Amino acid sequence: MKVPYEYAIIRAVPRVERGELINVGVLLYCQRRDFLAARTHLHDERLLALDPDADATGVRAALTGWEATCAGRGAATAMSQGERFRWLAAPRSTILQAGPVHMGLAEDPAAELDRLVDLLVR
Repeated sequence: MKVPYEYAIIRAVPRVERGELINVGVLLYCQRRDFLAARTHLHDERLLALDPDADATGVRAALTGWEATCAGRGAATAMSQGERFRWLAAPRSTILQAGPVHMGLAEDPAAELDRLVDLLVR
């Protein structure tokens, strides 16, 4: 049975003032399946094409932080999955940003997350 889910593309914006970005991951939340996860993939070459001085190692470490937040580690320990999703998907003016939230239907949220990463990021 397909269930609804919400997702947002995670974007790297190495120079916020320019507004140029690359997709570096997907954040997916499915309340019905008690599922929240982020899958990330950073293409160093794409990032450096936007800003040759970008810190790819730092961006990769920050992406690991998004994955940890989804898992409920760190400062997000006391938050519910829905709260963590909304916190990560909230607009921000930092190097890592979530795009608009979209909806979909899937039987397996983890498989759908992998499909979205392959389609939108890799």
